[in-house]
Amino acid sequence: MGDTSIRPHPALEAATALLQSAALPVADLTDTHMPDFFYCGSAQAPIGLVGIELHGASALLRSLVVAPANRSSGIGAALVERVEAHARGHGVRAIYLLTTTAEAFFKRHGYEPADRQRAPAEIKATREFADLCPASSAFLFKRL
Repeated sequence: MGDTSIRPHPALEAATALLQSAALPVADLTDTHMPDFFYCGSAQAPIGLVGIELHGASALLRSLVVAPANRSSGIGAALVERVEAHARGHGVRAIYLLTTTAEAFFKRHGYEPADRQRAPAEIKATREFADLCPASSAFLFKRL
């Protein structure tokens, strides 16, 4: 499995490549997002990645991906725990996310369905919420 320690601030190019391999949105990602992203594996070829957008007391969890060969190994759970701790450290009280494929995973980790119409304005204003994720995506949240 290789190195599974979690480190902050992946290189944008490596993060983008892993996200694209899982058909996850990358159109809005820039270097300014990377301080709030975490990865495991090598810096050149991460095997797992998660990011968060901080918006005051709310945050948008985005871009959780684990390479297929490394799934069901606990990497995804460890990445979510790390990004939640990061959010708590920045005063976040609720994390929101959109997913088309990982709803069951997030529910196992304490996330609950939320009404998209009642999303905080700062979450609705994100590109991921507004136009990158399909309307059919599950919208979930977790109080911290």
